[in-house]
Order: sequence, then C-alpha cells, then structure tokens
Amino acid sequence: MDALKGSHQNVVTQRERKYLRIIVHCGVYEYLRMPFGIKNAPSHFQRMTEIFPEELSEGWLIIYIDDIIVCSKTWEEHMYILSRVLTKIQSVSMKISLKKCLFVFKELKARGHVVSGLSLVIDKKNVAEVLLKPMPQNKKEIQSFLGFAGYYRQHIKDFASIARPLYKLCDKDTVFEVTADRVKAFEYLRQALTTAPLLLMPDFKMTFKIYIDASGDDLGAALYQVQIINDKPVERPIFFISRQIKPTEARHGASQMKCLCLF
Repeated sequence: MDALKGSHQNVVTQRERKYLRIIVHCGVYEYLRMPFGIKNAPSHFQRMTEIFPEELSEGWLIIYIDDIIVCSKTWEEHMYILSRVLTKIQSVSMKISLKKCLFVFKELKARGHVVSGLSLVIDKKNVAEVLLKPMPQNKKEIQSFLGFAGYYRQHIKDFASIARPLYKLCDKDTVFEVTADRVKAFEYLRQALTTAPLLLMPDFKMTFKIYIDASGDDLGAALYQVQIINDKPVERPIFFISRQIKPTEARHGASQMKCLCLF
C-alpha cells in the first residue's frame, strides 16, 4: 500500500507555520501541510507507523516511509492482518492511493527488489542502465556508483574486496586516476549487478552453512542453505556480507579474525 501524497498528510501546527513561510512579490504564504523536501519530514512521517507496534513486532508489516507491505503465510492470516491494518489506518484518518496499491500478490517489486515468499532478487529494470554507464571520471561519479552498488551488496559475494580499488579513489588524499585494476573492479561490479544470484528466503527447518573469509584486508561471510533438488543436496545463497578491516582490527590473530567474521 502507498500512503497518498506522503508528507502532505501531516498537518503543520499554527506554531510551526512561521518556519515554513514563503515570501513572494504578491505576499507571504505558509504551508498548512508538511511539504516535501523538509529535512525531518521523512522521519516525522515514519513516526506515524507507531500506530502499528504489534504488527511490526510480529513481523506482519514492513514499512519504509510511505510504503506499507503486509506479510503473511496463508490467505486467512493475510485477510486478518490486512483488516487490522486498514482499521488502524482509518482510525488516524490516513489516506492511501488505491491506484498504487497491490493486494494479495505472491510477488511484488519493492525498494529495487523483486520479493516473494521464496526468494529475493534484484529488479533487473532498476539496474539495466548500469550496463550503459562508462567508468566514472571523478570522485563524485565514483561515489554515486558505489552508493548504488553498495545498496545491493548483500547479493554480491566478496563485495568489499572487489570494490576496494574504487573505494580508495574516494579517499581525501587520493589523486583520482583511472588504472587497470580500478576499471576491472568497476566492470566486475557492473556485471555482477545484472547477474547476481537469486537469494533464498531462509527455511529454519533446513540446514544452514556459513562460509567465512578473513584473509587479506577484508572480512567476508556467506550464508547458504541446503535444498534437495532432484534428490541431490544443493547449496543456495541466502545472504552475502563483507566489509573492510578497520586499522584497530588488523592486530588480531587468525582465530580472532574468523570469530569477527562470524560476529
């Protein structure tokens, strides 16, 4: 579900309107509703979700600012949760945009992903333009690319290690220079975004496997689950995580580094 006009649903109190004045040649105007672009508008709107404490704690809802996703395992459970949520929405006079709502779908697109009860995969349409982009030519462009790629890092094994040459370009004292290893890292990440594997939703009744790597200058871990496909056990990825080793962590021994990976 999508909250209609987002922040505009929040009324600006009489006391606060003076801070949102607009002075033009024909007079002075004040916002009566929260406008878009105000620094704390998203967090203020997010606080409206406090009307769903139980639903959030039970894992029935996923909320990101003005997007509300209802999660369930059965039809009956879905109808029950949906009824509760809509009742609470009505009780606070919140409005939703029906043309942007999807009800009772087994799969949907959300926050750049295609989500179902079985898997999580990158929305190909969201990353299609990445293949057309050339190697960034300045720090601002490389930061923009890393921000975009980093959003999907859970889909890319050893992301931190692969992206290390590009992150070095963002250092304050580093002169921006396009080298072979940096071009290779960029092209690998660009391709990885469009070929990333489907991530399995965990089944807590099945066996899990964790692989860790604390070699080099980065920490990495991968969570897999064993599925039986055609009578054979097959490992399917659930989550990849990695980051660079901090200077204070570099003094740790091998065993401590492996424990840090698990942590």
